[in-house]
Amino acid sequence: MFSLLMPGTAEPSLLMIPKLLILNSQCNVVSPNLCTTMYFYTWLPISELKVSSKDDKKTFEGFQDCMDEIKNHIPEEKHKTTPLFLGATAGMRLLEASKIMGKLRDFLSKQNFQFHNASIITGQEEGLYGWITVNYLKENFLQVRLESTVGSMDLGGASTQIAFQVQERGEGPDYMHVKLYGYPYTVYTHSFLCYGKNEADKRVLDKVIRVSYIINPCYPRGFNITTKASSIYDTECIPKPKNYNSGQEFYMVGGSDSEKCGQIVKSIFNFQNCPSKQCSFNGVEQPPVTGDFMVTLVDTLKVQKHWISDTYLKTYCFASHYVLTLLADGYKFDNETWKNIHFEQKIKETNIGWSLGYMLSMSNMIPSEVKEITPMTNPVFAGLIFLFSALIIVTAVLGFIILIRTCY
Repeated sequence: MFSLLMPGTAEPSLLMIPKLLILNSQCNVVSPNLCTTMYFYTWLPISELKVSSKDDKKTFEGFQDCMDEIKNHIPEEKHKTTPLFLGATAGMRLLEASKIMGKLRDFLSKQNFQFHNASIITGQEEGLYGWITVNYLKENFLQVRLESTVGSMDLGGASTQIAFQVQERGEGPDYMHVKLYGYPYTVYTHSFLCYGKNEADKRVLDKVIRVSYIINPCYPRGFNITTKASSIYDTECIPKPKNYNSGQEFYMVGGSDSEKCGQIVKSIFNFQNCPSKQCSFNGVEQPPVTGDFMVTLVDTLKVQKHWISDTYLKTYCFASHYVLTLLADGYKFDNETWKNIHFEQKIKETNIGWSLGYMLSMSNMIPSEVKEITPMTNPVFAGLIFLFSALIIVTAVLGFIILIRTCY
């Protein structure tokens, strides 16, 4: 069985698609952990995806190259029975993407695959699929239900998600009720659009510009850069300043002041207003975090990896404060629950992310119900034992008679 997923994630003007992502899986339905699964992930940046005839040609050439590569890995006779999906997340939610998705659907429906849908998933779905990915790879979805699964946190470019199982049945869009392998789960999941790492970085730059056009306390000392206004404000997440000029340039130098950087980072969150018993930030209700959590590992500093480019190095101070603020002040991890956080990039050589969970759900690789074999009652079992024993005795007697007649 082959299934194809093309997950698209986007900055407001850049689409990233995988050159190849194939799920080839054969599973024993009764024992779901007995699977042979093969994945291929190769990310291919293509041209800016906008609705214009000029960009369309180059964009869909990139998609066609992707599909041609996929066809080389799937036997031709299986093309028409191979499901094909395209899922897009937060970056596309920031765009007016209806025309873009319409063109993608037209393109994919003409491929020689069993095309199902191209859609932009919601933030809650993105969090849920990430949770499914982690627990599927850790083999937590077994026939004997585990009371405590593993939570997941995903720090994306445009949004960030948290998802974890809760025992109470909460109400509202952030409480999703799913049934996997016959067992019900209540999963709290919330997605904060505009609070992914890239969008948060732009928010911090906006704060720096409004206070000081020059010194950025989050940049390392000795670092300087000229940044165009369009790279900060061409997003739906930040209000444009008065007299905005997309071509305006801002010259910034590193101040290397960790304390001030931390203060600016905290200022992009609202920890004051909470209409319920407990909130994360921006007035969003969240139950207390419980159990273990899997979080994508943050890279180490350039002193440990000297090959890291300055483009990424300049964000490390900001990113460190951002992740700490998000986890401690936002999601309310304390000294005890912090020990349950595991910073990882992969489980069993597979990247942690929403795409595998999405594929498993769309292709029904995780059934909501599992057929149970009803155990035999005692009388039936005793009767079968009697018949089996009688059959053995009759066979032995006949064998003995035949042996006697043969000898005499």
